[in-house]
Amino acid sequence: MTGDRKTHWDCVYREKPEASLTWHQDRPAVSLALIDNAGLTPSSSVIDVGGGTSRLAASLLAIGIRDVTVLDISGVALDHARDQLGDAGKSVKWIATDITAWSPDRQYDLWHDRAVFHFLIDPDERRAYVANLKKGLRIGGHAIIATFAPDGPEKCSGLPVVRYSPAELGAVLGADFELITHRNEMHQTPMGRTQSFQFSLFRRIA
Repeated sequence: MTGDRKTHWDCVYREKPEASLTWHQDRPAVSLALIDNAGLTPSSSVIDVGGGTSRLAASLLAIGIRDVTVLDISGVALDHARDQLGDAGKSVKWIATDITAWSPDRQYDLWHDRAVFHFLIDPDERRAYVANLKKGLRIGGHAIIATFAPDGPEKCSGLPVVRYSPAELGAVLGADFELITHRNEMHQTPMGRTQSFQFSLFRRIA
């Protein structure tokens, strides 16, 4: 499955201009608002899971955070993101792997995921994700996980997704995570369509 998924996303990022991707944002405003809510400082460490060609890494560097890691299954996406950042991207750690097959070798202050978790339709993959989240996020650290909301699309990029409310997402993450706050976003795609997202901010408590 991992190989098929990697091929799919490499093709998407190779064949489509960044600005035409349905999930593209010029500025990840909701994520940045929740990051501010989490109380990050320039010394904080952040991992952006499924970062693709997101502008989040650039935004984090712009506010003085230097310990930034971007993980994505698509090496093609990461190459594009690295090129966009130019010299600034040299301070970013880039990891090309499937989040469900990865094993963190350190812990972060903030785990950010905009629209990876909802692609995990297999319960075993969700369990692997949560296990890695626990390995990779320190106790007291925060996780921002954004998925399609219950009234959001049933597919993205031709792939099925699982839609969540904040409470449903919290139930999957388990008792080690406390829901701090959440935001809804009606994302406007480059084609003018509207997609309903929920962004949930959790704190790891155990």
